[in-house]
Amino acid sequence: MHRLLSIATACILCQGQAQADLAIYKCHEGGSVTYADRPCPGAGAELALRAAPPPDPETQARMARARDMVLEIDKERAGQALREERDGERARRAALALRKRCDKLRLQRQWLEEDLARTRGDAKEAARIKVRRQAETLAVECPA
Repeated sequence: MHRLLSIATACILCQGQAQADLAIYKCHEGGSVTYADRPCPGAGAELALRAAPPPDPETQARMARARDMVLEIDKERAGQALREERDGERARRAALALRKRCDKLRLQRQWLEEDLARTRGDAKEAARIKVRRQAETLAVECPA
């Protein structure tokens, strides 16, 4: 939309100059009529072109406001896209950190279970408590 408004504005501003430089010729060749921007080699005539009316100041002002609005909307969209990209990256980093933390807790629980299996005698109850506490920590921090 921004490009369309820019093109339309440029056309309006350049219309007067283009009219001054433009000549159209109607050529009659072999029973057919063609139009060209150069004088005809055979029979033909230059067509009279009416000058375009000067641009309406109100229309120009509306187009300028519309162009400014489009620029502002584009700027807002770019800002929103940047914020969404940063939020997405932040969420990915947080998910990675959580996954690493959960993997570490699972590994610690596995090691405590291995220690429990090797423990004998009075220390076995203390090892069971450690395994239970590690399992509870894992359940709280990684509920999946």
